[in-house]
Amino acid sequence: MPKFVIEREIPGAGKLSEQELQGISQKSCQVLRELGPHVQWLQSYVTGDKIYCVYIAPDEEQVREHARRGGFPANSVARVIKVIDPTTAE
Repeated sequence: MPKFVIEREIPGAGKLSEQELQGISQKSCQVLRELGPHVQWLQSYVTGDKIYCVYIAPDEEQVREHARRGGFPANSVARVIKVIDPTTAE
């Protein structure tokens, strides 16, 4: 199943409280339950003004549908072609 990285522009994302992040996570999980098991959220990285999310989904449209239903921005959705890490150098 393809993996996607989603860039969400959210001004002040790094200053969101734990409660606010919990609420966002709960909404995301609710939408994922509605979409069914074919879309999975792996994890997200919160930076100053953006949140980068990693999802597994059949296609980009399913990722964008999750964003629409959840009310989340999806400023950029990129399909992961390859994954490298320090062991790639070996």
